[in-house]
Amino acid sequence: MCGVVGLVGPHPANRVIYEALTVVQHRGQDAAGILTSDGRQVYLRKDNGLVRDVFHNRHMVQLKGNMGVGHVRYPTAGSDSKAEAQPFYVNSPFGLALGHNGNLTNADHLRNELFQEGLRQLNTSSDSEILLNVLAHELHEVMGGGRTELTPEDLFRSVRGVFERCHGAYAVVVLIVGYGLLVFRDRYGIRPLIYGTMNDDKGVSHLVASESVAMDVLGYQIERDIRPGEALFIDLKGNVHSHQCVEEVSHNPCIFEFVYLARPDSIIDDIPVHRTRLNMGERLAKKVLREWPDYEIDVVIPVPDTSRTAALQMAYAFGVNYREGFIKNRYMGRTFIMPGQAERKRSVRQKLNVIDQEFAGKAVLLVDDSIVRGTTSKQIVQLARDAGAKKVYFASAAPPVRYPNVYGIDMPCSEEFVAHNREVDEIALEIGADKLIYQDLEDLVASVRECNASITEYETSCFDGIYLTGDVGSEYLERVENSRRDSVKSDQKQNELDNTEVYACQ
Repeated sequence: MCGVVGLVGPHPANRVIYEALTVVQHRGQDAAGILTSDGRQVYLRKDNGLVRDVFHNRHMVQLKGNMGVGHVRYPTAGSDSKAEAQPFYVNSPFGLALGHNGNLTNADHLRNELFQEGLRQLNTSSDSEILLNVLAHELHEVMGGGRTELTPEDLFRSVRGVFERCHGAYAVVVLIVGYGLLVFRDRYGIRPLIYGTMNDDKGVSHLVASESVAMDVLGYQIERDIRPGEALFIDLKGNVHSHQCVEEVSHNPCIFEFVYLARPDSIIDDIPVHRTRLNMGERLAKKVLREWPDYEIDVVIPVPDTSRTAALQMAYAFGVNYREGFIKNRYMGRTFIMPGQAERKRSVRQKLNVIDQEFAGKAVLLVDDSIVRGTTSKQIVQLARDAGAKKVYFASAAPPVRYPNVYGIDMPCSEEFVAHNREVDEIALEIGADKLIYQDLEDLVASVRECNASITEYETSCFDGIYLTGDVGSEYLERVENSRRDSVKSDQKQNELDNTEVYACQ
C-alpha cells in the first residue's frame, strides 16, 4: 500500500503535490518523496518519515517547476530502507521519474533479465525500481535509430511492452523531463488511480492521485478513474492522450481498499467507500441476528477509526446504543503497517485510551474492520475487560485473513495470522473474546458490488487464496513469507540502524 500523485499544469507543482501527499498520508507513513521538473532539470527530495517531517520550507523552494510526481510509502516485503523511498529516477532516455503503488509478482525474473540483457544495475531491492528500468528499456527500444522527438504513440508502445513483461499490480505515475506526465494501471485495476482537472485564468492543471479525496481537498474536478490496462499521457501544453494498451482486461479492484486501506470519503472506481462500509455493517448485523438471535449486547463500540461506519450501522440494526469507548492518539501511526510485532504491541497502548464508563458492567460488542495478526484485537479485548466490561464480543467487518497478499499490501507470513489453522471459536479464545463474528466473503463482496454493478469480481486473495494473475504458486509464496517474518524485519531494521551509525561516523 502506497500513495502516488502526479501533476502537470501552469502553476508551480511543489505545493499541490505536498498537499495531495498529506491527504493520502494514510496510505504510507514510512517514507515520502517529491520530484519536480522545470522542463530541463529535475529536483528531488525524499526521506523516511511523514510528509510534514520530510519537507521543510528550504526543501520546498528548491522543488522548482510546473510538473512533478510524489509518493508516500509504507514498507512492503524487503523494502523499508531510506534508499528505497520514491520517486525513483533514471536519466535515460529523456529523464524518467516514477512513483508506484502495487507489487510485481515476477520481480526476480525481471531483475535478472534487466542485468543480463539490458546491462542495467539496480541499486535497491524495490520492484518499483525494476518497473522504472523496464519502462526505460522499452522506451529506449522504441526510440531506436537516433530519434530524439518523443510522441504519445512512442509512449503507448513502450507501456504495451511493460504490460507484456511486468506481472502483478501497479498504479504508476511517471514524469518525463521536457515532455509531460505518463500514468498507467495494470490490466486488473487492482490498485486505484484517478484523474482530475482544475481550470483557472492561467490554464488547466491536471492531477492524478491514488484516491479521489486528494481531488476533493484541493478543489479539482474529478474526471474519471484510469481504466485497467490504460495509459494516459498529459503533455506540457495540457493536451491529454489516452490509449488502451491491453485489450484483454479484467477489472478486479482490491477489496481490502474498501475494508481498510482507503479513506471513507474517497470514491474508487465509482464506488463510495463510506457506502460500502455501511453495507458491511448492515450485512454483518444480519448475520448476527440470523446466527445469534438471542444476542446479549448492551452497546456497540468501534475500534477507531476505519470500523466506525460499520459499527454505527450494526448498532442501528440491533436497536442498541452506539458509543465511542476508545480515544485515539492522532499522532500515532496505523498499527497494521508498523514493521515489527514488538513495536505493534507497544503502540496499541500508546494509541488507544479507554473511557471506562462506556464499558463498566455492560455486554460490549467491539467492531473492527478486520483481524490480521490478532495482536491489536487481543489487547483491545483486554482493555475492555480492564474497564469493567461484563462480556466482550468481537465482530470483524471482513472475513478471516488466512493468506498473504502479494499485490502491494505487506501482510505477514500466513503462520503469523491469528486465523492460520484456527477455527472461529479458537480465534475467539486466542484474542480473549467471549464470542467472535466474522463477515462472510460473499457478503463482503456484495457490500461493495452493490455500489457499482458493472464491477462483478474483486481481488480477494487474502481471504480465499485465489491469485488472479495466475503466476503465484507455492514457491513464490514461500519466498514472500520468508521475507515477511517479524524476525527478518527486525534484522533488517537493525541493519539499517547499524548502517546509519556507520555513515554518521564517516
